[in-house]
Amino acid sequence: MSNRLRTPFWPCIFALVVAGSGLLHAQTCLMSGEMEESVRSALEGTSKRYFDLVAKGDAASLKQSAIPSLAANFSGVETAVKDNQPDLTGGQATPKPPFFLKIEGNAPLDRAEFLCGVFGKNGQTANSAEFVIPNLSPGNYGVVTLDVAGPRGLRTVSFVLQQQGNDWKLGGFYVKNPQIASHDASWFAEHARAFKSKGQIHAAWLYYLEARELAVPVPFMYTQMTDKLYDESQELKPPDLPTDGGTADLAGSGKTYKLTAVFPLPVGQELDLVAKYQSADVSDTAKTFQDNAAVMKALLAKFPELRDAFDGVVVRAVEPSGKDFGSMLPMKEIK
Repeated sequence: MSNRLRTPFWPCIFALVVAGSGLLHAQTCLMSGEMEESVRSALEGTSKRYFDLVAKGDAASLKQSAIPSLAANFSGVETAVKDNQPDLTGGQATPKPPFFLKIEGNAPLDRAEFLCGVFGKNGQTANSAEFVIPNLSPGNYGVVTLDVAGPRGLRTVSFVLQQQGNDWKLGGFYVKNPQIASHDASWFAEHARAFKSKGQIHAAWLYYLEARELAVPVPFMYTQMTDKLYDESQELKPPDLPTDGGTADLAGSGKTYKLTAVFPLPVGQELDLVAKYQSADVSDTAKTFQDNAAVMKALLAKFPELRDAFDGVVVRAVEPSGKDFGSMLPMKEIK
């Protein structure tokens, strides 16, 4: 399994890291039907209460309910609450069956892995799930996702909760649109296979990535579907696109650009293609804009199949410091 690098349009806040080292750990996951009723009710009730705060735009009260490490760096949550409030206010929230995660020991795990439900000889089953969370300290956690029928369509709102005493405190917050222009993970998977059958492996690879992204409400969750999509996609991983943290060269306008990431990005009801490349200096924005435009043209010249797969292209030049400059054009305007 592998997480892709992308800049999501939904918030991803997770702050459960504590310094230290330890030797003995036990990791346990309970599905909803395996929990005590009091635990299940507490997780569902707390998630509904936190959702009400989000829908009201009450980030201040939500901060008071956060674990200390998240409360100390809460600006991301505040922005996420503000950005997503129009999609959630007045929405009807229905909790999905929660997960209870427990890790024992005396120090954090570099990589906590929780296997939930029944696994078969070939791995996950239809009702199983796996969570992989880095730098997780011992304690009791809950992962609760709510389906929200809001004014702008369906959204999923997920809370990562950490038990402190008798309370469940906020440790993570995710909002996601599970569809793009009414297309869900299965639709993208079907189209990925169609691209693959035509030999259009670059479009297929990127659509597989989007299918996996839409299939789960939080990025550290894996299911039978995401595992299957991952396995299907690996056989066509393109060598001329940056993957697994590597780079790829792209020639255009007499230069060679070193791509560091290429991935799909939902923007409203459209799906754009994002490309990032290395730049020594982005301070001359006019020059950088020209380079960005050259990268757009070179990408589509090299991979023409992408014209039909995406609505627009976003290119970002990134300095070694992390400072960047981006440009976006609709696909029809890139000649």
